[in-house]
Amino acid sequence: MARKNRVWYPGAAYHLICRGNRRADLFLDDKDRNTYLTMLEETREKHEFFLHSYCLMSNHVHLLLQTISEPTNLIMSKLNTRYAIYFNKRYQQDGHVFQGRYHAEMIDSIEYLVKTSRYIHLNPLRAHLVEKPEDYKWSSYRAFLQGQPDRFATPDLILLYFNSPQNYRLYVDSRTEDPANKPAQDKAKTR
Repeated sequence: MARKNRVWYPGAAYHLICRGNRRADLFLDDKDRNTYLTMLEETREKHEFFLHSYCLMSNHVHLLLQTISEPTNLIMSKLNTRYAIYFNKRYQQDGHVFQGRYHAEMIDSIEYLVKTSRYIHLNPLRAHLVEKPEDYKWSSYRAFLQGQPDRFATPDLILLYFNSPQNYRLYVDSRTEDPANKPAQDKAKTR
């Protein structure tokens, strides 16, 4: 059976989830995480997009990405192929690094964009990796608290909705007691 085509148009936003093959880890150390983020940045230089939020977990990645002029399949193909080549070479492996095609949930409103960003930033908390989302080094949450872009994510659009980083923090903190609050079906195992 053929795969369903993804809807895309310039400016479309998506919650993208890439999972390790057979739920295996994508990142074995900080060098892997830094390499992925550098490749993400280099991919953005060649295929422009806005990265609103991100979180790198051990066996999957969350990206809240808004396209500009190229579809997500081109962007993600370039990024995931480069990372898979790096990973297989570094660990002397062959075969798939990512489990199938990435999951893409289209974002159809600013409210959904905001809710998805919170969901992404709470991922390490739900996985019991940290006690507070700002303690997790591999997400864009710290950039949100500072109210300015980091090297990878640009929180401007989401922070505009809240008028200040402090209000976004209150919004995120208001859901730390309800980790089941999912904006999209995330089948990736959180760890």
